Amino acid sequence: MAPKSIDDVIGQKELLGKGKVLRNLVKNKKLFSMILYGKPGIGKTSIAQAMIHDVGMRYRFLNAVSNTKKDIEVVIEEAKMYGELVLILDEIHRLNKDKQDILLPHLESGLIILIGMTTSNPYHKINPAIRSRCQLYELKALTEKEIEEGIKKALNHEDLEGIIIGNEEIRLISKLANHDLRYAYNLLEVAFYSTEDKKITLELLKNISGKANISGDKDEEEHYDLLSAFQKSIRGSNVDAAIHYLARLIVIGDLDSIYRRMSVICYEDIGLANPDMGPRVKAAIDACELVGLPEARIPLAEIVVELALSPKSNTAYLAIDKALKDVETGRCGPVPETIRIHTTTYKYPHDFPNNFVVQQYLPNNLQRKKYYIPKDTSPNERMLKQIKEKLDRLIEIETKKAIKEE
Repeated sequence: MAPKSIDDVIGQKELLGKGKVLRNLVKNKKLFSMILYGKPGIGKTSIAQAMIHDVGMRYRFLNAVSNTKKDIEVVIEEAKMYGELVLILDEIHRLNKDKQDILLPHLESGLIILIGMTTSNPYHKINPAIRSRCQLYELKALTEKEIEEGIKKALNHEDLEGIIIGNEEIRLISKLANHDLRYAYNLLEVAFYSTEDKKITLELLKNISGKANISGDKDEEEHYDLLSAFQKSIRGSNVDAAIHYLARLIVIGDLDSIYRRMSVICYEDIGLANPDMGPRVKAAIDACELVGLPEARIPLAEIVVELALSPKSNTAYLAIDKALKDVETGRCGPVPETIRIHTTTYKYPHDFPNNFVVQQYLPNNLQRKKYYIPKDTSPNERMLKQIKEKLDRLIEIETKKAIKEE
């Protein structure tokens, strides 16, 4: 069922529709190095091969993990023979430094046109040297209707001759596929060869695939609702709800979104109340990447319990937003003379008792501005509040002294 042309590709209208970028590249018979990323089974390999077929270019298909440095060298030598070659490279996020070093100069010269494919976020997982030489294109998850369209096309394939299947069964396969067209095709084929009369029934499909249809992975909006519920449950210190939404996200398999959302929570919701959570979350993510699923559920559960039950503070988040608002609306003012680069009046704090001396830091028009307003709901921020209050008192005393002396 692999498409022979981009016209045969299911979905991805944002890239392949009329007047869209990949269709225009094919129309103009010109390809550039690119990375296609998105969930499994949504057409990355199919699109790469369909574009090559339509443009009529020579190509080789390699895997960044299983193919060796020698394999890449062979591709480069072949490219030199023909003047140009497309390298379709699967799992590009796993390309090691040795292989990158061989490939990079030939990407730069245009001898090799790279089409990389990955299920990972290229902004996080792909070496910047490779990334900067490629255009990045995100493939969207296929809708249930698009999966159904793919199944109906497959019914005409010679390998499924005589198949009997109704619309209800097609819809169930689409739901079970969870946006993955390859999974849908595999399930259809297994079901076909599991019958004596070539008739696919709902009972047969349920017996073959016990995978539940997870609400929240149906479309993009529901997926973001899940992530929102996950963060808000942690922010609200409801550990049971946080674990529930974590479980739903794990079953969907979107670990990258879990990682990003937990990292945001550390600094947006936990903040200065428990600054150790940032490194702890990073350590949990590293452990998950090391062991993979299903074991990754264990460090994820532990860190989510900690996040939910941790004291919370958003004071730093509020402080930077207030400062950004001032800057964006023009409330800035010149940098005070005391702290400019060529100043002669700067007082070096380390030369004074307690490494502190009163001098002007904020611009004149913001002298009394308070961005950071600490809370006293956690030990760490109570400590920061006490330090700030002490410094504020010292500044007030020294300012009054200076006024008297004048």
